[in-house]
Amino acid sequence: MSLLAIVGRPNVGKSTLFNRLVGMRQAIVDGVSGVTRDRHYGKCDWCGTEFSVVDTGGWSSGSDDVFEEEIRKQVVIAIEEADIVLFMVEAATGITDYDAEIADLLRRSGKPVVLCVNKVDSGEKVFDTYQFYSLGLGEVWSISAATGSGTGDLLDEVVRLLPKESAEEKDEHQDLPHVAIVGKPNVGKSSLTNALLGADRNIVTDVAGTTRDSISSYYNRFGHEFMLVDTAGMRRKNRVNEDLEFYSVMRSIRAIEHSDVCVLMIDANSGLEAQDMSIFNLIVKNKKACVLVVNKWDTIEKDSNTLREYEKALRRRLAPFDDLPIIFTSVIKKQRIMDVLNEVAHVYENYSRKIATSRLNEAMLPEIENYPPPAWKGKYVKIKFITQLPTSSPSFAFFCNLPQYVKEPYRRFLENKLREHFDLYGCPVQVYMRQK
Repeated sequence: MSLLAIVGRPNVGKSTLFNRLVGMRQAIVDGVSGVTRDRHYGKCDWCGTEFSVVDTGGWSSGSDDVFEEEIRKQVVIAIEEADIVLFMVEAATGITDYDAEIADLLRRSGKPVVLCVNKVDSGEKVFDTYQFYSLGLGEVWSISAATGSGTGDLLDEVVRLLPKESAEEKDEHQDLPHVAIVGKPNVGKSSLTNALLGADRNIVTDVAGTTRDSISSYYNRFGHEFMLVDTAGMRRKNRVNEDLEFYSVMRSIRAIEHSDVCVLMIDANSGLEAQDMSIFNLIVKNKKACVLVVNKWDTIEKDSNTLREYEKALRRRLAPFDDLPIIFTSVIKKQRIMDVLNEVAHVYENYSRKIATSRLNEAMLPEIENYPPPAWKGKYVKIKFITQLPTSSPSFAFFCNLPQYVKEPYRRFLENKLREHFDLYGCPVQVYMRQK
């Protein structure tokens, strides 16, 4: 699939146009300069032609922003991998030094460039656009990303310039499992993503909250193939002061909702805190498979029993859903990061497994006969039949005469027996009692 990269200096409206092209509020938009940092991908469909769009951070130099150099690297990478570059400038400000720098970079790249002038909200502002012909990048397209004015003509030009051989291709990554890497700020989520991809895909600094958007990356190495989604760190609500962080947390929650497997990262030094439990409960509530990764394990003083005791304490906190893999890693030193991949693949296999009804009844009916549901007010519950429901997560329906009298302890018993007989490691199991 062809790729369109949107580049420009900070605060010219790149993310606003990106959201309009992909048809949803996927990138965070705010009046503050420098909101977008990482490359952010989406899909656009115009007149039957589908192509990918990448939003980039604002190009700047000599500013106080600590992310400035990393953002410039991300912009250069986006230009290199794009088929077409959409260079966005602003009508009211005119040509700035940053615009001249970007224009020079684009001329040297040799890529087809579409120059668009944003914030042309009225006919009078069209006269401010003619100065941009001096950049030497060809035709100037006047648009308003906020209202959508002029974007139709702009997209017609983009589609005309798309490489013909790839314009017809379909997105082959659509049906791949989605793996969301979630956790509190600064536990090493972006570092793990970069270590797995073997490239600096996401910006990494010591500053908590560096990642703001949920960044998807295609992974296909060592026999594993899936979409990795790096998310923004989630803090407690009373700690979230900026609007930007609120939107970042909302993107992370949405990433959990749209994922198949969640990798929950925690800091070995702080352990499993209340906020980690809140994120874990969110994963369980959304019925997603989970792998727990304890990062920065190299910073802990250890003896022969430290790991065993630490793992026992974690499982006690996670109960009743404690049947999940726990991996102790050091992302910086690349220790056991391949174990994370192997466990993700194993857990996804369990998550998507469909168990035959005959096998379920053969295994579970003798267990129910040995330990039937307790009688309630002199009435006996008889379970006759079990089947798996056609849901994305493992869900099982037990058909009986009096489903309302089966209480939570017996449901837990049934769940434990299901886990004993079938490999459901790392997956939350739903048990439903139905009227026969």
